Amino acid sequence: MVWEQRWHPLRREWVVVSSHRNERPWQGERVDDTARALPPYVQDCYLCPGNVRSSGQRNDRYTGVFVFDNDHPCVGPGAPTELAAPGGIYRNRPASGCARVVCFTPRHDLTLAQLPAAEMVSLLEVLQAQYRDLGSRDDVRHVLVFENKGEVVGVSNPHPHCQIYATNFVFKTIELEAEAQAAHLAKHGRPLFQEILAAEEADGRRLLVRRDQALSFIPYFARYPYETFVAPRATHPSLARLSASELVDFAAVLRETLIRLDNLWRLSFPYVMVLHQAPTDGSPHPGFHFHIQIHPPLRKPGLLKYLAGPEIGGGNFLNDTAPEEKAAELQAVASVHYTQGG
Repeated sequence: MVWEQRWHPLRREWVVVSSHRNERPWQGERVDDTARALPPYVQDCYLCPGNVRSSGQRNDRYTGVFVFDNDHPCVGPGAPTELAAPGGIYRNRPASGCARVVCFTPRHDLTLAQLPAAEMVSLLEVLQAQYRDLGSRDDVRHVLVFENKGEVVGVSNPHPHCQIYATNFVFKTIELEAEAQAAHLAKHGRPLFQEILAAEEADGRRLLVRRDQALSFIPYFARYPYETFVAPRATHPSLARLSASELVDFAAVLRETLIRLDNLWRLSFPYVMVLHQAPTDGSPHPGFHFHIQIHPPLRKPGLLKYLAGPEIGGGNFLNDTAPEEKAAELQAVASVHYTQGG
């Protein structure tokens, strides 16, 4: 039984760990975790090759990774530059930029965890190119790449894809992380994330997958039961700065990590996955360490980790499980996907 606060150095906030609460009686809502078989191609899917999207544009008959401008972007180059001031204490400003969709594969029935190793590398190479392209624009200060996977996190189309928001502002979490990492480097002369990696390697209990140039782990300060970090060992500000050999190791670690999540309960594990990359606003952002954060919403099969009073009202996350226990569960499962005999 654990009642403990753990410091989250990247967000500079406390996380409450109360691991015994995961066994509390539950009579609330359960989510459907029944697997539904999908065909390789769906005629009315707006992401499948050759199909027409809601905008009337037709997809290429792509055979690998496919990128297109989002038909319903949250930001765009047409944002008005002149806005009526609300007055008083309220302020506003334009939200401009570019939003894109990246289809991982033409196969409607695959997930990122099921991509062959070579296709995972190819996908990451495309994301490297997208970061370079979008980040070089004068009107883009940040490139956010993320995947929402599973109906429970609000995905409207199961075709495997992620999104890119290249914006004229820096998203708050990245801004906080950039500040924390720069401050730590200035004070201690060593990148903050290197301290995190060293602590995780020294402890060892929360490590999931290790390669020469990359690794994954459930961090000591995890806010969600199965929250997982995937990181290169070397400090780079973005995915785009990884060398070819680093990218291969990073892809292997990411792939096996996602496989282990799926294998845990032998289902397609839902999550929100975000690439944490340095802003492209022209500032140096010293010490920023690119990494991926995976936030699965399930704490048990069919049971969500709900954000309630402590998180929404109080502002501090309450983790109902101990990160060490969740890491042990993932360490114990096979590294071959269960659909392939794992």
